[in-house]
Amino acid sequence: MTERSLTTEQILTMLAAGPAHIAALTADLTPAQLRAIPTNGGWSANDALAHLRSCADMWGDCIAVILAEDTPTLRAINPRTWMEQTDYPELEFRPSFHAFTTQRTNLLAVLQPLAPEDWSRAAIVKGAGKALNRTVFFYAQWLATHERSHLKQIQRIVSAIQA
Repeated sequence: MTERSLTTEQILTMLAAGPAHIAALTADLTPAQLRAIPTNGGWSANDALAHLRSCADMWGDCIAVILAEDTPTLRAINPRTWMEQTDYPELEFRPSFHAFTTQRTNLLAVLQPLAPEDWSRAAIVKGAGKALNRTVFFYAQWLATHERSHLKQIQRIVSAIQA
C-alpha cells in the first residue's frame, strides 16, 4: 500500500475528488478515444475505469461488511479477477463512469459520518497467504492511494491519445 498513513480527512478528500478528476480528464474525449489504447500500449481510459470500478466493488464491499459485522472473516479477491467476472470492460465509458460516481457517492455517505473508533473496525482476511487483520481505515486508504496512481495513468492515456 503506501509508506505513510493518511488522515481520515485526507482519505475522504481524495475519494471525493477522484470522480471529478476523471470527469475533467475525459470530458472532451469521444467514445472511440475512451476505448483507444495508446500507441505505447497499456490500457485505454475505459480499461482503467473498469479496473477502478472493480477495486471500488471489492474494497467498498469489505468496508460495508466490516461495518455491519463484528470482526468478520473475509475472503481476499483480486480486483482484476473480479473485473474478469463483470461486464465493466465492455461497457461504454459514460454509463460506467456514472455508475462509478454513484458508487463513490454512496461510499462517502457511509464513511463521512463514521466515528473515529469505526475506522478501526476490522476483519480477518484470508485467501492471499497468511490471514491478515484489515480495518475500514486500511481499505479506505488503499482505495484512495491506489486510485491516485490510476488518475495519473488516465492523464497519461489522455495525453497520448490527444498527441
